[in-house]
Amino acid sequence: LFVSDAPTVGGSETYLREMLPRLQAKGHKVAVALPRLEGNRSIREQLQERGIWVHAYETLSEIPHNYDALILSAWFPQNHRKIRETLPGPHIGLIHDQILIYYPGVLKKVYQIGYGLIGAPNMRGCDHLITVSKWGAAHLERVHHLERVAAVPNGVDTVKFRPADSSEEREDLRQKLGFEGFTVLVPARVSIEKNHLAVLATARRCPTLQFVLVGGGELRPLLEPLSAPNVTWLGTRQDMPEIYRAADVLLQPTWGENQSLATLEAMSSGLAVVSSHIEAQQELITDGLEGIVVPATPKNLAAALTRVAQDPTLQERLGKQGRAKVLKSHRIEQSAQRLETVLQGFLRN
Repeated sequence: LFVSDAPTVGGSETYLREMLPRLQAKGHKVAVALPRLEGNRSIREQLQERGIWVHAYETLSEIPHNYDALILSAWFPQNHRKIRETLPGPHIGLIHDQILIYYPGVLKKVYQIGYGLIGAPNMRGCDHLITVSKWGAAHLERVHHLERVAAVPNGVDTVKFRPADSSEEREDLRQKLGFEGFTVLVPARVSIEKNHLAVLATARRCPTLQFVLVGGGELRPLLEPLSAPNVTWLGTRQDMPEIYRAADVLLQPTWGENQSLATLEAMSSGLAVVSSHIEAQQELITDGLEGIVVPATPKNLAAALTRVAQDPTLQERLGKQGRAKVLKSHRIEQSAQRLETVLQGFLRN
């Protein structure tokens, strides 16, 4: 049984939608419990359509106890303890958290201390822990002294997220989406750690490039009026595979990731990537091989984007090598197999 307190749909819920049907296809009986809230209705319906038993709960006491293991993920740290105290174990924590955010200056240290005081202690009661990157597992063990942390790196559907089959397909998509010129795609929830201010400042430094921002969030109403004319806000979209195939480069100036699904989706789609050089991103991108990683300042980001825009050979090479890395190490089938192996190992022990 996978249990979440998610009030809406984020990366951790997308993870459940993709992973649980694949676990079930391997012969495991899988179920999920999510709060009965309008914000997560879409993911509950999608899971049900894929054959997963879904319990929409109002209180944790409604959830039945007929399971071999409880795998829990929490948006709100205090709910880790509440779920464990209400539902019997064994308890396995599934950690998607941005366990470190590289805010400027002293704020990075403040965040790390806060996570150590609030986030990590709530997980210490779990029998085992799983997180979605090797960097994340090492950080939790080294910095926060958590034990029994397994890394199960994220995977993506490489059939759904693929390069355009032809120049005609790509041009049709660009016309449909209204993309003109060299298109820089920024898919991210509009929140502080995604560093949209740097995106807007970079766009002003690159007036000949077109910036397309996808995603909603609490800061969008504040930031959208600050945009230069070469910035378009598309909001939340359901056609991301097509958008990736139509764009020219992915820009991820993020300060905080565990393992970015958007980056993996873009790489799988054959898209060149320009990213901040935080450790989680460097686990996915070797600078100059699958993408370009730089300090997330407007000056550095603008220089990297200009370099890709002016060198079609580089753009194509980065995209092809990113796709090759996903095919080798980050297919959703591989991730499901790793998760199955880790869970079986935990239950044997």
